[in-house]
Amino acid sequence: MDPKDKIIVALDVNNLDTARALVEQLVPHVGCFKIGLEFINSVVSSIVFPRDEEEALENLQKIRDLFQSLEGKIFWDGKFADIPNTVGGATKVVIGMNVKMFNVHALAGKKSIEAAVTWSNGKSIVLGVTILTSIDELECVDIFHENSGPKVLQLSRMLLAAGANGIICSPKELALLGEHEELNGLLKVTPGVRPEWAVVGDQKRVMTPAEAIKAGADYLVIGRPITNPPEQIGTPVEAVKRIIDEIAVVM
Repeated sequence: MDPKDKIIVALDVNNLDTARALVEQLVPHVGCFKIGLEFINSVVSSIVFPRDEEEALENLQKIRDLFQSLEGKIFWDGKFADIPNTVGGATKVVIGMNVKMFNVHALAGKKSIEAAVTWSNGKSIVLGVTILTSIDELECVDIFHENSGPKVLQLSRMLLAAGANGIICSPKELALLGEHEELNGLLKVTPGVRPEWAVVGDQKRVMTPAEAIKAGADYLVIGRPITNPPEQIGTPVEAVKRIIDEIAVVM
């Protein structure tokens, strides 16, 4: 895999024009774009609650243009967490949008994961969210009564048994997962990736891009360090080129 194809840019923005500008700049340089809850809800709002009908139609065309330019490069970060029937219905919709990958929250349970896998039918990569990277060890113990490593391992085994193609975890759990050969077939997708020159922000269990790749990550989800890099780094394209160079050294 080319180093650039390991990068998934998180389009965590609330403005269609901002998203389009980022995609136009970055689409030649990265493998995929994550469309998450902030952007999904902003898109719906831009059509349902526009200033007038003309703006609604303009926004609709912008959305169509954006999705056409992203065809085959979308990671739909909907984090489906519901009963199996609802997850299956949601999966049917996103599969019709030709997304490359989408996710279901592992805490929805095995039957909901199986519903997503069944409806996907190999047309898209099904990923299972384990423990959010914003949760530190103290909070993880408070919620789950165990540390993040053992909990992620448990959820990963359940996702494998349910037929998921991969998992989403922090890079801090990659080494532990790598000790279990039965999990080698699962793709490892890691948010919580921050170059040394970037602000950590609200992520808790983080690594640099090179560290995450060396630890076993297949894809890196990176948002603000690329979409809003520090002034001394330059443009989003310059930021992503730095990350590509860092990844290439360890591949």
